[in-house]
Amino acid sequence: MSATHTGPPLPTIDGAPPSFHLLAKPTGATCNLDCGYCFFLSKEMLYPGSRFRMADELLQQYLRQFIESHAAAPEVTIAWQGGEPTLMGLDFFRRAVAIAERFARPGQQLVHTIQTNGTRLDDDWCAFLSEKRFLVGLSVDGPRSIHDAYRVDKAGRGSFDDVMRGWRSLVDHGVDVNILCTVNDQNATRGRDIYRFFRDELHAQHIQFIPIVERTTEDGEPASGDRPDEAQPSWSARPLYTQSGSNVTSRSVRPEQWGQFLVDIFEQWVRHDIGRVYVQLFDVALANWVGAPPGLCVHAETCGLALALEHNGDLYCCDHFVEPEYRLGNIQQTHMLELISSPRQREFGLAKRDTLPRDCRECDVRFACHGGCPKDRFTSTLEGEPGLNYLCAGYKRFFHHITPTMTFMAQQLRRGGAPAEAMRLHTDADTTRPRNSPCPCGSGRKWKRCHGDRSPTSSSA
Repeated sequence: MSATHTGPPLPTIDGAPPSFHLLAKPTGATCNLDCGYCFFLSKEMLYPGSRFRMADELLQQYLRQFIESHAAAPEVTIAWQGGEPTLMGLDFFRRAVAIAERFARPGQQLVHTIQTNGTRLDDDWCAFLSEKRFLVGLSVDGPRSIHDAYRVDKAGRGSFDDVMRGWRSLVDHGVDVNILCTVNDQNATRGRDIYRFFRDELHAQHIQFIPIVERTTEDGEPASGDRPDEAQPSWSARPLYTQSGSNVTSRSVRPEQWGQFLVDIFEQWVRHDIGRVYVQLFDVALANWVGAPPGLCVHAETCGLALALEHNGDLYCCDHFVEPEYRLGNIQQTHMLELISSPRQREFGLAKRDTLPRDCRECDVRFACHGGCPKDRFTSTLEGEPGLNYLCAGYKRFFHHITPTMTFMAQQLRRGGAPAEAMRLHTDADTTRPRNSPCPCGSGRKWKRCHGDRSPTSSSA
């Protein structure tokens, strides 16, 4: 089968980005789980009556447009997400890889990634993912009792056992795995234990931590549009979640918890695991300390180059803003490069920098934070200026805490030394630290009961 050139032609646009990130959602928001904090499940309401399956014709249009938009890029990352993308079935992804390979330019490397809850992964899936060298993002919130608090199926049953079965299959087939852990009220005070579980029991080498911030209105209702009427199907009982409202749910991580969670993990990592375990936020911080592109939009100065593609071809400004106000258009009518290069999308990206309140502009760690994600900038400064990140206090706590270490690691990089030398500085200091002294993480616990404790963490915690 030869790839057909369907859809709008590639436009010629001055100033078009040479590369961008796009999360394709072939099943839309459809998922086999019903995670309590998932903001995306309600996005089904945007497409009433849809089968939520990306058609093969659109699949070809998407891959052709995406790859030709990266004509000058030596490497193109094709990213799949949901909902739960594995619901499309394995044959869909076999076709997707084959189509992408036909559109790739000579010498151009394709990198395939998929974010999954892991519950449907078996030997067939993992053999394919290994053969095609997929990078798999696996969602795990911690040991069983923590993971199962919110990551449940449609019947309310915990998903931990199914996820671990998928994880074992990935490991058995040698698939590269990146653990994605959301931080919520159930695990926010367990940073050290969560990290050690991933490192020691799942043997994870790449970990991402995502704060759960669920916005609500002042009366405590989920931030949403109009509630569905009774004639709509049962899945729409959840109101459409939108980025509005100035309060948060009880599931949300608190600013001070977020900061201490990151510090707890950093104190464990900096003593034992630099160069062995890669925590995304620590890599991003070091990049900002040396003045390199951070590789993550959350802590970049501007955004707008990380978009979301729905199952029907609708393109949205950002994965966190899949709502009518932020729909740019449909790639079946307008080439995605034209939509991404539009004044509307450029304004969306620049607003991250241009709407920072004065407190952020004058902050001593602005270079590392850049105000965080716009979706979380819904509080006000002490002077009443809007646009402050809800998690600001946590980010300040974290970035101030890591400043000495990051400064040292950045100096090492500039002089051609090893950043891992930071581990020696910390462990040397620990040799003379009294066991009953306060732990340097600032938890208030004694050193011997906190980061000086080398006992293993139980997986049943």
